[in-house]
Amino acid sequence: MNIFEQYLDKIKKIILDQAKNGELVLPERLDGITAEMPPAKFNSDISTNVAMFLSKLNNKPPLELAKLLAKPIKENDDLIEDVSVVKPGFINIKFKPIFWTNFIQSIIKDSDNYGINSNEKKKSYLVEFVSANPTGPLHVGHCRGAILGDVIANILLFNKHKVTKEYYVNDYGNQIINFTKSVYFRIREILFKEPFPSDNEDLYPGDYLITFAENIVNANKKINFENFDQIAEKLTELSIEEALKLIKKNLNILGINHDNFVSEKKIVTNREVENVIDYLQKTKFVYKGKIKAPVGENNDKWEEREQLLFRSTDFGDDKDRALQKTDGSWTYFASDVAYHKNKLDRKFDFLINILGADHAGYIKRISSSVDALSNSKGKLICKVSQLVKLIKDKKPFKMSKRKGDYITVDDLINEVGKDATRFIMLNRSSDVELDFDFDNVIEKSKDNPLYYVQYCYARIASVFRHIGKDLNSEIKINNYDFQYTDDEINILKKISEWPKCIDIASNKLEPHRIPTYLYDLASLFHSYWNLGKDNPEKRFINDQKKITDDKLIFLKSISNVVKSGMNIVGVSTPEKM
Repeated sequence: MNIFEQYLDKIKKIILDQAKNGELVLPERLDGITAEMPPAKFNSDISTNVAMFLSKLNNKPPLELAKLLAKPIKENDDLIEDVSVVKPGFINIKFKPIFWTNFIQSIIKDSDNYGINSNEKKKSYLVEFVSANPTGPLHVGHCRGAILGDVIANILLFNKHKVTKEYYVNDYGNQIINFTKSVYFRIREILFKEPFPSDNEDLYPGDYLITFAENIVNANKKINFENFDQIAEKLTELSIEEALKLIKKNLNILGINHDNFVSEKKIVTNREVENVIDYLQKTKFVYKGKIKAPVGENNDKWEEREQLLFRSTDFGDDKDRALQKTDGSWTYFASDVAYHKNKLDRKFDFLINILGADHAGYIKRISSSVDALSNSKGKLICKVSQLVKLIKDKKPFKMSKRKGDYITVDDLINEVGKDATRFIMLNRSSDVELDFDFDNVIEKSKDNPLYYVQYCYARIASVFRHIGKDLNSEIKINNYDFQYTDDEINILKKISEWPKCIDIASNKLEPHRIPTYLYDLASLFHSYWNLGKDNPEKRFINDQKKITDDKLIFLKSISNVVKSGMNIVGVSTPEKM
């Protein structure tokens, strides 16, 4: 039950009826009309901009039109107590107390579906995220993007869309050659006591490679590791297997599982790159030409040469993009275009890519290729996961991949746990940098948003324990003849915003809205709970260890929403803390 959508529909019906009677002039579309929660100072429940939206078209000042519309809005609903008009032309609706009794009854009786947009056409999504090079463990830089992609998928799944989660394995190119050589030198170190060439900057120095090497040696006794060239192909395969085992373990610790792992190498070896180039050539989007020096490059040293180029400027990019290198091999972009053709061929309604901060500049070119391949705009949606700054003891906690001493996902989980990692990583919009303070996330106070939300759920669970009831069991109430206080109605108002929160998070792919909402709800609850410290009448349980049905259902409605939200975020709701 989305009360805002419900009343938006009612308001639209009223103005459509008036338009039929010649009382109003309406535009072709009514998408600009809104129904929102008004500021607390107005002591109302829903506010609409309908008068301001229609003012110009009807040649009436917004306030005048608002006063004319206020009357039929109130007359058409016996659950409305009052309708008021405020500058510059908002219409505020105040419900009778019975409205909130009906509201809580409806969401309790259909608690599993509360928040789901049942009117929305369901679509299929492919969410590609993480896609880190398979050269080692996942570090904190990957962690935020991994959680972002996973929770976006969870939000879409909650709203009953079809979702496939995919990891694109970059197992082709120079970084894989260097990775394989790094593993080889670790094997030589184990078998022949040869020192690892740590002065070679092309190699990966991390100690995790020792484990990879040991596992490969122990499981492949028949392989002769004397000559690299003879075993390079097989060793590459084995090394990537080891890296992917570790990556999947890292993801599992975070509570993340992908449906598919797609290999870049297979995309290339299956000639999917050649096929997509042929396809684009037929549509005249590929040509041979020259490109100017990149921004920041010395023009005097830049040698223009004829290359195979994609016309990405036709689709809003700032320049056309190279598809082939000097040696005839395909660029990373070319194989990426082929991969996205592979995605499109699987007939998803939308493709979602979660990109790291260092790939933000890549969005235009890959979006251009998808527009060209799909012959439509907006098929691909890209979200950027900005950098995470680690702070410990009020000082920056530095990472350095080259030195091999960067902070891994395992390190982070061991320090603060999965719940804190997931919740805090989502606590700000993904397009801004995040400060991850190790000290704050383990505090037991309102300054730690995870603790504050979990404590809300645990407090409610404690009430149910005191009366011998299971918080997760169904509660049967025969008579919903309740009267809620203003404090309780304020909380019910917040609960009424849950479907709207889900809608915005789903449509805009902004999962940070979920933990923000949960924190606000928890804050309202804790403030109400604390009223009982000084006023016994405000306590949920009386001296006889009994609770009234209205309080029981009230608490149940809060816990249901908290549970639902925390499930989406992928965080636990302990009943004791």
